[in-house]
Amino acid sequence: MNERLLKAIDDRRDDVVALTADLIRFPTINPPGEAYRPCAEYLSARLKKSGFETEFIRAEGTPGDTDRYPRVNVVARFDGRSPGACVHFNSHIDVVEAGDGWTVDPFAGVVRDGKVYGRGACDMKGGLAASVIAAEAFMEVFPDFPGAIEISGTVDEESGGFGGVAHLARLGYFSKPRVDHVIIPEPLNKDRICLGHRGVWWAEIETKGEIAHGSMPFLGDNAVRHMGAVLQAFEDELFPALDRKMTRMPVVPEGAKRSTMNINSIHGGQTEDFRPGLPSPNVPDSCRLTIDRRFLLEEDLDTVKGEVTGILDRLKRERKKFDYEIRDLMEVLPLMTERDAPVVKAVAQGIMAIFDREPDYVISPGTYDQKHIARIGHIYDCIAYGPGILDLAHRPDEWVGISDMVESAKVMAIGLNVLLRGTEAG
Repeated sequence: MNERLLKAIDDRRDDVVALTADLIRFPTINPPGEAYRPCAEYLSARLKKSGFETEFIRAEGTPGDTDRYPRVNVVARFDGRSPGACVHFNSHIDVVEAGDGWTVDPFAGVVRDGKVYGRGACDMKGGLAASVIAAEAFMEVFPDFPGAIEISGTVDEESGGFGGVAHLARLGYFSKPRVDHVIIPEPLNKDRICLGHRGVWWAEIETKGEIAHGSMPFLGDNAVRHMGAVLQAFEDELFPALDRKMTRMPVVPEGAKRSTMNINSIHGGQTEDFRPGLPSPNVPDSCRLTIDRRFLLEEDLDTVKGEVTGILDRLKRERKKFDYEIRDLMEVLPLMTERDAPVVKAVAQGIMAIFDREPDYVISPGTYDQKHIARIGHIYDCIAYGPGILDLAHRPDEWVGISDMVESAKVMAIGLNVLLRGTEAG
């Protein structure tokens, strides 16, 4: 392997730590979308010093975008000395709320015991920092490389990516001929390549009733009781059927190789908007249930929906006064990049060179921004690869290992060498 390239990354060990800590100190909490602009400006200034041209793209009109919380994305590009392919590293800069249970300040960027702590350290500011270091080291060692390197910091991945990658993809930022290969440094472990994700269907089911005085429920029709019948049917019929479905996709963890459905929320009655007010003395005329259905490559979306609507339609036939509405909230098809795709083979060479073993090829149980890159941008040479342990994401005392970032940066740099210069890892 190219020792100069690896040494250039080793020499930047302190830099990747400082960059990660600095990024964590921007509390880019989503929702509502805080500190997006200053974080994007910081990343832009950093990449400009390395010769990148940068631009800011605000996703006006997308969910959550306001003058107070503008959805500001940054895209940086460095063109090499001659024409060639473009490799794009895409990282989201938004993080979930810190929550309780921390033993360190979640936005202080604490460095201790070989780790950088903070909300977003693992998911995924450590991966963003590693990609920057990989690109800068590669550009220093091979200043005459052909092609182009892009690095983006995008928003709203934690809420679906509509103000981030989806918006940019619609504008052509993730399409040929601009971009050929995409690496998303999500925390999937440093020796694993994530090829894609399961499908998702989010929907809201509403059961209908008739309002009446709570002391005389027989004069009304209780929507919550109707929803109880829906839940019981799900327990008796749907959940056992889903548990019997298995996939050939290498989904991790093991339980996610089955179809799953989560009940995200349930709301019924007239008091939910007035908490902690007094309870309403009414028969509830509406009850809403949000479902999160994750499905497999072997399943058809129409069949997935039909399993739910079939139960609802049967209840409508069999249960007196039962009526419902169902509204689609989000639907994403399962996605799996082929193992012989160029970006997969290039990053696999890097993993072999650094860890002396074949990578594990996995599928994410949940979706991430690869869905928009494929669905809207029609770029299918795309993977997730980055430092960090996925189980730490969204948890108290989230951290990323310093050595993991350095080693992942080496893998990314070798991948760049393969994709842009056509050079084997050795």
